Amino acid sequence: MNENPIVGLDVGTTKVTVVCGHVQEGMIQVTGIGNAPNSGLRKGSVVDIEETVSAISSAIEEAERSSGTQIRSCFAAISGSQLVSIDSKGIIAVSRADGEISDSDVERVLDAAKSVALPPNNEIIHIVPKMYVVDGQTGIKDPTGMSGIRLEVQSHVIGVSTPTLKNLSKAISQAGLEIEGIVFSAVASAKGFLNKKQKEIGVILIDIGASNTSIAVYEENTLIHSKVIPIGANHITNDLAIGLKISLEAAEKIKIHEVSAAIEDVKESDKVDLNKYDKNEKEKPNRRYVCEIAEARLNELFGMIKDELKLIERDEMLPAGAILVGGGSKLTGLTKYVKATLGLPTQIGHLVFEVSGIVDKLDNPEYACAVGLMLWGIDETQNIMSNKGRPKINLGRAGGVLDRVKEVFKNLIP
Repeated sequence: MNENPIVGLDVGTTKVTVVCGHVQEGMIQVTGIGNAPNSGLRKGSVVDIEETVSAISSAIEEAERSSGTQIRSCFAAISGSQLVSIDSKGIIAVSRADGEISDSDVERVLDAAKSVALPPNNEIIHIVPKMYVVDGQTGIKDPTGMSGIRLEVQSHVIGVSTPTLKNLSKAISQAGLEIEGIVFSAVASAKGFLNKKQKEIGVILIDIGASNTSIAVYEENTLIHSKVIPIGANHITNDLAIGLKISLEAAEKIKIHEVSAAIEDVKESDKVDLNKYDKNEKEKPNRRYVCEIAEARLNELFGMIKDELKLIERDEMLPAGAILVGGGSKLTGLTKYVKATLGLPTQIGHLVFEVSGIVDKLDNPEYACAVGLMLWGIDETQNIMSNKGRPKINLGRAGGVLDRVKEVFKNLIP
């Protein structure tokens, strides 16, 4: 293969996942997949650069072996409680004397929206226009070519602390990769696991990671809300370890094999033989009790998600419902629990684009973010290269959210 692959790199709290591919004859082809355990992150932030570099390198090497190509650059995800999201408004006067709104006017009004008051020492990574207003006329998706005097934009801004961004970029750089772009993890997952109809009528994507849960709400094909909630699947494991007084390793196995979020489906007489998971344990607690430990943490997490939907007046008001991705979404009975808790139709996410090549793992929700990053990168690359006669695939751009990220990272990397 002569063409450099487009690479999605998801540096998570417990593992690093890599998916690479390219476009061949108009078809997205996945050429390589790699993953490696990682212990260099806490709550989405790098706390051990050496360990993170090692994990990234191992995952990249595996992807290179399966793809048969050298990986030199990537699109990377970022998440964690250090991310902030806020709505912002920008207002400008149209520059042309005849009042026709140009692309430069649109760029200027988005620049005006960037002046939002983020916390100190934060960088904007995404600015998503939700709606434009021309001379008081609302609901405009693309004002280019329209006539008016005053142009406004209502946008959604996502930012992250500069040290978090800098440490992640440093780890990726030390692993020998150039950063082509940075994307909020839930937005990346949405790229591959939400279709246009879902985004149009209203949907929430819930990406349940190890230490955080990221959400992205779409309506009218636009990101209208996002949030990182500092609760993830590892919190359930920790609760089980404390509640059952067992090791974390045993608690993780019990979470996978014994816990059901649909407690009503668990028989009163069911027991959990702890000896199956830890030879030093002899007790056989009631399985319902074990599930109730996990349910307490789920109630906290999805109570916070419900509060976010209430905040934007979308509680039980998203017709396309909730789409679950991330490793934590594989918990038994979770779709049934979420449907009842959020009052929304709920399903595990599936890839919405037709791809070829190494596809056996791609429907695994653990790969949602890395797959979405690869698709994001293909979309960005195809838009750049479309004027050179290369095949162009439109994956539904989120409205200019990848905002001059290369320039940001050039300034950040030491």
